[in-house]
Amino acid sequence: MPELPEVETMVRGIREAVVGSQIREFQKCRCACKPISMKPGFKSIQKKVLNRTVISARRLAKRVILDLDNEHSFVIEPRMTGLMLLSDPPDREHLRLEWQLQKGRTRTSLWFWDRRGLGTVQLLKKSELDLVLGPQKLGPDALTLTLKDLEQRCHRTSRAIKVALLDQKLVAGIGNLYASEILHLSRIHPERPANELSQAELKALHQATRKILKAAIRYEGSTLGDGTYRNALNKSGGYQNHHRVYSRAGEHCQTCQGAEIVRIVQAQRSTFYCPCCQVKNSL
Repeated sequence: MPELPEVETMVRGIREAVVGSQIREFQKCRCACKPISMKPGFKSIQKKVLNRTVISARRLAKRVILDLDNEHSFVIEPRMTGLMLLSDPPDREHLRLEWQLQKGRTRTSLWFWDRRGLGTVQLLKKSELDLVLGPQKLGPDALTLTLKDLEQRCHRTSRAIKVALLDQKLVAGIGNLYASEILHLSRIHPERPANELSQAELKALHQATRKILKAAIRYEGSTLGDGTYRNALNKSGGYQNHHRVYSRAGEHCQTCQGAEIVRIVQAQRSTFYCPCCQVKNSL
């Protein structure tokens, strides 16, 4: 967490406030926790961004991108517990950075909050951004991935399909939570080798990917039991109420109303599935 839907929600939540705004101040917040990773370094970033204007706010995979009018971009990767906030942070002790923005007579603060401190902030030139996060590093975005692309990429790997979906070079934006939900809707067992999926299964997988991610965005992401993920206004997401398998081990499947959800570990990550809806043999 956060995955594509949560980061997309962050971007949509801050876009109106930040685009067209001038960065009047960029500063570290008082925080006794371990500092987050910043490149090239706070002072260097500060010199390059003061009085620059934010010309766009967008998502790239699981990252928030703030493009500036000097061909530099902030690349903010929330990772486990990072949030982009416009108001009411969960607490003050984990605030990391503040952008003081001005648009006309309106002044706004944008904060980066991170409880565990695993998030990263970079300032990259356009050429650097293309190199670091271009097609050689990231696969197609999960929301724009075509069926043909999915077929080609799955046919290249014999890894379990759940593990393959977490590979950001194969498809960008899907994480552990949504991979389990997507595979359940697709009725595909998570241990099936990606290159053995049939044409019908790949079509179902492609359709489920778009359906699950769009629904999660509509509900502004998933706030799990620890309550960490919040939208830009510090409100909970709502898609956790629609999870069918994720973190439901031992519960009866909501789809078939019979079998119990099973938890297994793949690539050191928890996977949840229904053994009745998602049989291991191919179609």
